[in-house]
Amino acid sequence: MTNTHTMTLAQYLKGVAEKQFSPTEVTQAIQAEISKVNTDLNIYLTENEQAVQETEAGSAQPLAGAAIAVKDNISTKGMRTTASSTVLDTFVPPYDATIMTKLKAAGMSIIGKTNLDAWAHGSSTETSQYGRTLNPRNPEHLPGGSSGGSAAAVAADTCIAAIGTETAGSIRQPAAWCGVVGLKPSYGRVSRSGVIAMASSTDSPGPITKTVEDAAILLNYMAGHDKYDGTTSPQSVPDYTQALGKSIKGLKVGLLYQDIAGLEVVNPHIQAAAKVLEELGAVVEPVAAMDPHYAISVYTVVQRGEVSSNLARFDGIRYGNDRSFFGDEAKRRIMLGTYTLSKGYADQYYTTAQKVRTAFMQDFQKLFSNYDVLISATSPSFAKKIGVSENAAMFGELEDMLLEPSSITGLPGINVPCFHDTTTNLFIGLNIMAPMWREDQVITVADAYEKATSWNTWRKV
Repeated sequence: MTNTHTMTLAQYLKGVAEKQFSPTEVTQAIQAEISKVNTDLNIYLTENEQAVQETEAGSAQPLAGAAIAVKDNISTKGMRTTASSTVLDTFVPPYDATIMTKLKAAGMSIIGKTNLDAWAHGSSTETSQYGRTLNPRNPEHLPGGSSGGSAAAVAADTCIAAIGTETAGSIRQPAAWCGVVGLKPSYGRVSRSGVIAMASSTDSPGPITKTVEDAAILLNYMAGHDKYDGTTSPQSVPDYTQALGKSIKGLKVGLLYQDIAGLEVVNPHIQAAAKVLEELGAVVEPVAAMDPHYAISVYTVVQRGEVSSNLARFDGIRYGNDRSFFGDEAKRRIMLGTYTLSKGYADQYYTTAQKVRTAFMQDFQKLFSNYDVLISATSPSFAKKIGVSENAAMFGELEDMLLEPSSITGLPGINVPCFHDTTTNLFIGLNIMAPMWREDQVITVADAYEKATSWNTWRKV
């Protein structure tokens, strides 16, 4: 079989089970593709020299040695983990993050570690201290961030699937810009243990994949309580693949942010997506919600404060180079976070931000009392051109504005492609949100939409 590197995870698992090809053949095909494109696109910071051996070792397990890309802020035992910062240039973790332990037990093979905004600080992958990643769909444009390397790895067919993390848009926004699927689970559904912390109260690891089905498969092996992470939920995890292929007839869908200025490019395509959902039997209504602009301020204050605390441990004693190796963006966030947490200012800024955060939670609670899911654009625009984030201190917060409300409230959400501009080869994404712990609901709606449209480049409709 030719072009095995372009398969979805579901196709790969089916092909291995039917002995159409071996897991090793696929891994080697992916490695060959990486060697062709990585110098230009700068997707992988570290390639796994043991990928073939790991593939063979996991071939009898449920994930059958699938070659998966891993964001480089996720600890991998014996394999360099930098968070795209030269502070950690030589850091090799002595243990795996919990999600790595779980995925390896299921047979996953790590194909390599992907580039990101340094410390996950950004929405462009331009703050990486190892150089920006380019968008495989159009290399004159950015892949988004902070999981830009993982989204680009999927879009470039240099992995079967990928793992990212989201603090406020960092899975869904790059997925939208790269024309792939990105699922952010509920906060606490997936363990953060072993993930280099950015903002501890919102960090959420999740899958970035070629299809919604692939995201459901991966989430099955990532989700669950972890004794090493006290914020994970003890409730049982459903089989997310059971949420696939279901009717959405009668489902109530709230359409958000149609009256927000600056969304003129994306909103017509979101309205078109809403019509598709209506044709599938859902009831779609425009609804008013708290202005997402307020979430920018909340996220900026809370995230900077938690960054200041979390980056304090990287002092050059335990983890590598000293603090002089921090990049400009990290320094800015540390200073602003330290300021907002300081005596006399914490009440003025941090406490106020947490109160507004609670107001967002209450607003969503009210909305979900009437609607099963909420939809909006994922990003206010198509992927932007390289260099646009330089000297733009609030670039990430503005690009993630439509996702920050659901991130600061811990809600699950998924991005699915909903428009493809054939002139630029760039995409617009549809964001689907549900109440806490209802990842199954976003999977059901996203899967139904994906199968009813032709925007996903790995599906033949």
